[in-house]
Amino acid sequence: MTNRTAFITGASRGIGRACALALSEAGARVALAARNTTQLEELAAEIRSKGREAFAVTVDMANAESIHEALAKTAKEFGPVAILVNNAGITKDGLALRMKKDDWDSVLATNLTGAFLASQQVLQHMMRERWGRIINISSVVGEMGNPGQANYVASKAGLIGLTKALAQEMGSRNITVNAVAPGFVETDMTQKLSQELKDNLVGHIALKRIGQPEDVAAAVCFLASEEARYITGHVLNVNGGLYM
Repeated sequence: MTNRTAFITGASRGIGRACALALSEAGARVALAARNTTQLEELAAEIRSKGREAFAVTVDMANAESIHEALAKTAKEFGPVAILVNNAGITKDGLALRMKKDDWDSVLATNLTGAFLASQQVLQHMMRERWGRIINISSVVGEMGNPGQANYVASKAGLIGLTKALAQEMGSRNITVNAVAPGFVETDMTQKLSQELKDNLVGHIALKRIGQPEDVAAAVCFLASEEARYITGHVLNVNGGLYM
């Protein structure tokens, strides 16, 4: 993937940050997109210090205009996007019975609609080039469900459906579209869980440990590579055997 441009949403921390570092190591020019500009600039500086190319761009994945602007800026700076990693995600948990419509709407807007709009914008160039990689970061809960997360689960299950539909539409143009479904990974999102809950979760994981962001980044890197050219419409579970 040398000299190809990769655009990673939610790149300021956790899985997105690990994906940016891994894709950069593999030779891609990386556009780092998120709402937190300070963290993005720090990451861009870290990548540049290794002699690689990085560009920080602010994006709000719940805002169509913001997505359009961020991708347009990236194309101007680094050329059109060849690898898109739709990783940005938010949670607003609550039991379905009492979930506010705003909490439903904002999670679906960021996690699912944002990914669709970003994909839509990069596909035209990918079709012209007859090469492209779209990798959607779903979640184990999108496959197995989770109480108190109807909005988040629906958004992550929706990403799997989007992945399969786009894979079928784009296959003849040599564009692959895949999803990675992480299990419980050590991130800011999971650090909020109590130790008791973490211990209980580990008990259900075959490998008996919580995953690392780098575990997910390795899967993303593989799906973005030339070696994965005959894989599309696939959901790659990176969950340590929590769900099989």
